[in-house]
Amino acid sequence: MIVVGVDGSLAGLEAAAWAAREADLRGVPLKVGHALPRWACGGEGHEPYAGVARWMRQGAAGVLTAAVERARQVAPRVAIEEALLPGDPRPALIEAARDAELLVIGNHGLGGFRGLLLGSVAYGLAGHAPCHVVVVREVPPVPRGEVVAGVDGSPAGAAVLDFAFAEAELRGARLRAVHAWSPWAAGAGLVPVPDDFDDEKAEVRLLQDALAGHRERHPGVTVAEEVVRGHPVDALCRALDGADLLVVGSRGHGELAGLVLGSVSQALLHHARGPLAVVRTG
Repeated sequence: MIVVGVDGSLAGLEAAAWAAREADLRGVPLKVGHALPRWACGGEGHEPYAGVARWMRQGAAGVLTAAVERARQVAPRVAIEEALLPGDPRPALIEAARDAELLVIGNHGLGGFRGLLLGSVAYGLAGHAPCHVVVVREVPPVPRGEVVAGVDGSPAGAAVLDFAFAEAELRGARLRAVHAWSPWAAGAGLVPVPDDFDDEKAEVRLLQDALAGHRERHPGVTVAEEVVRGHPVDALCRALDGADLLVVGSRGHGELAGLVLGSVSQALLHHARGPLAVVRTG
């Protein structure tokens, strides 16, 4: 099952469409959820704000209906369930995704998801959701046939490549594995670097070692290796401009360390134009 959180924004509708296509590719059902304060989810009662609660539930029903209609436009074969999620968006979505393969959310939403990707809610979802999280900002109007994976060489990065290879295989797309590095990172000022140390060759080997084994498990996926001298945010955003999906990890080391909680994550969430998958690695 795939869960998508919607809020009535255009970004939420794009997320619903993306999630529906993904559910169709995987052959799994889709749950469309909208969060509403717990006090507004109850029965009519006689409390002073019963009318407000009724109005909020009507609005939530409209949000869900619009998202379901959008999902059915792009994936009519997918079984879709609507869900009104009581409580704050972050814990409500985490609970809804308890048995899900994937949690999908839109970027820069309104209503219950206002500021979702600018503060603790986004980081909490990416860091604490029980499954992988995909953040949808813009979706290419025409599939480009490429998935991009950010590779940092950490042991946790294997999960990123597992996900990226599987996505490329599902889509019949090419996989572009991108590893960004800076000369100062080789020794990091902590250990001496031999005079004959070749930074670029070492980084190429790092990427090749990271890919080892994944190619054999996915022989039908064409892989393009890209070692870039520079900052990973710049390299990954450029690569995503020609791709359908960017895949990164929730933990890492080097330039990708603290991806979810640090400046690299914040920059990607703000500037990555296409769908961004944050793979659970810890």
